[in-house]
Amino acid sequence: MNDLEEIVYRHALLNAAKHKGSANPGAVMGSIMANEPELRSRAKEIGPLAGKIVAQVNNLSADEQASEMEKFGVEVQEKKKVKEIGLQELPGTHENIVLRFAPNPSGPLHIGHSRAAVPNAEYVKRHNGKLILRIEDTDPKRVYEDAYEMIPQDLEWLGISPDEIIYQSDRFDIYYDYARQLIEKGAAYMCTCDGAAFKELKDNCKPCPCRDNPVEENLELWEKFDTMEAGEAVLRVKTDINHKNPAIRDWVAMRLVDETHPRMANKYRIYPMMNFSVAVDDHLMGMTHVLRGKDHLANSEKQKYLYDHMGWDLPEFIHYGRLKMEDIALSTSKALAGIEDGTYSGWDDPRLGTLRAIARRGIDPRTIYNLITEIGVKMADSAISWKKIYGLNRNFLEPVANRYFFVENPKIIEVNNYDGGDVVIERPLHADHLDRGNRLLPFNGSAYLAESDIADGVFRLMDAVNVDIKDEEVTYNSSSFEDARELKAKIIQWVPVEDNVNVTIVMDDASLKTGLGESALKDLKVGDIVQFERVGFARLDEIKEDGLVFYYAHK
Repeated sequence: MNDLEEIVYRHALLNAAKHKGSANPGAVMGSIMANEPELRSRAKEIGPLAGKIVAQVNNLSADEQASEMEKFGVEVQEKKKVKEIGLQELPGTHENIVLRFAPNPSGPLHIGHSRAAVPNAEYVKRHNGKLILRIEDTDPKRVYEDAYEMIPQDLEWLGISPDEIIYQSDRFDIYYDYARQLIEKGAAYMCTCDGAAFKELKDNCKPCPCRDNPVEENLELWEKFDTMEAGEAVLRVKTDINHKNPAIRDWVAMRLVDETHPRMANKYRIYPMMNFSVAVDDHLMGMTHVLRGKDHLANSEKQKYLYDHMGWDLPEFIHYGRLKMEDIALSTSKALAGIEDGTYSGWDDPRLGTLRAIARRGIDPRTIYNLITEIGVKMADSAISWKKIYGLNRNFLEPVANRYFFVENPKIIEVNNYDGGDVVIERPLHADHLDRGNRLLPFNGSAYLAESDIADGVFRLMDAVNVDIKDEEVTYNSSSFEDARELKAKIIQWVPVEDNVNVTIVMDDASLKTGLGESALKDLKVGDIVQFERVGFARLDEIKEDGLVFYYAHK
């Protein structure tokens, strides 16, 4: 068997393996043409050969074909599973659905929060349901007061408008009522055990001495709960004391907190734990579906005990994987510490992953919304990258961002031997939208160039003239673009000497690019997105007396 016959034989064996032992000459031919490009010129020779060899392979038994495949090292590659993209359909009812986005007000929202906010909002939009923003502020240590205003603002930027906003700190009397009901049902008890002692009992599947106290004794302790010292007692919900997960065994529903709350001051000392307040609210607010990260799987199981005790219908629990992102600070507590110690300029520092930092850089909210929708709510963890975000965002910025010249670390040059006089060069604001008009760049033989562009060689000052640069001496060469092409001149930007504006660009790592931009930039207003040619997209953030400040988005 020569080399060509062996190649055809391998492809025939592979095709037979994929089709229950029966290879097809046309399919074998197609496989060879697709995977052996160097043989395409020999197609006329391979055609008859394929028919002959396929007949030989098809005459082999299944065991003989398998033996030949092993002999020639032919393996069938399993097809990769196609990744499920987008939001899968909601389980359960699709009528009168109620969902909630329930952040802790420890700071403004970051891109990780969009993992929860966007799917909830999108499902509500698709099914004409109700979305509740529930601020879960039952831990005063984790409340950042400004977040009460920041969170709705961040949602608005994302294009999400909740139908109702609820603050758990307004609902303490409701939680007290249901705590009492649980005690009266014998489903909860006041535990005065030392924490370490209870843990040892719990870990060994043993009930604490308080578990079997009569309802009357528990109610009596409940009534004087707020007169006790913090840590002296807690209210526990009865679960399966033999549950395989110790964390679920008789979990805490209420505890004492001696902290000043931003909204309630010191009005209350008895605070609900998250699993208690969340379950009560999800029931009372009529949640049909509860979307949460898979790190809440144990919490969902805890809350089911409360539903069972109260005889409530369970909502559909949907858990999704973690959202991982490279090179970005998503920890709210670390971000706050960095702001306080001066590492970051604020919540919108470009190095942070907050939505307001992303917005300040000129990332379109639809980029984030569409990206999270595409990821869906599957259990597998998902990783997103700046590269992916920039690619999606570019689709939104390209059509709207007008083009401008910017030169970093500008140096003035005089073009020797230039005798073209004063000219005004017109360039379109956007090459694909000529109706937007032109920018005007006066040129008279002198210009500002970026310091990095001043090197020996032949260059074309874009739409102006071609020059020779030698030892920083600039000499006129020619004028036409055709000449520049023939000379293989590098095209560089420039800024007029007499008509320009100071520009600072805050980069994504918070470093600064400073230089000059063309005067047409003066017509912009704060929030406008531009594309600095050769630099990238940027958003005008501030107009100062001495110049303009932009925040860099991406290339």
